[in-house]
Amino acid sequence: QVRLVESGGGLVQPGGSLRLSCAASGNIVSINTMGWFRQAPGKQRELVATITGGGATNYADYVKGRFTISRDNAKKTVYLQMNSLKPEDTAVYYCNAGLWVAGGGFVAAWGQGTQVTVSS
Repeated sequence: QVRLVESGGGLVQPGGSLRLSCAASGNIVSINTMGWFRQAPGKQRELVATITGGGATNYADYVKGRFTISRDNAKKTVYLQMNSLKPEDTAVYYCNAGLWVAGGGFVAAWGQGTQVTVSS
């Protein structure tokens, strides 16, 4: 059993900042790529950013220069620092991770999501 638990969402004014966290737990041997996705009402889930185990990052064009993804391997945690937030960033943000688990299996896990609302 593995879990991803997000935290840090909330309501923020345009131009403000939020920091999301996502902690992995369970019978985890190692963690491959971790990432953040988001889904706005009436829209499909879309990629925000990913980070490999070695620290290589990838960002969607619409968040480049404003969002920063990072990870702490010892804590099995991935972060998303979001600056210069815009109303169009409003969405439920989901954490995703590729996890090698005890017994040799590989699991693509998702968190439950955390709401981010950007509004004045």
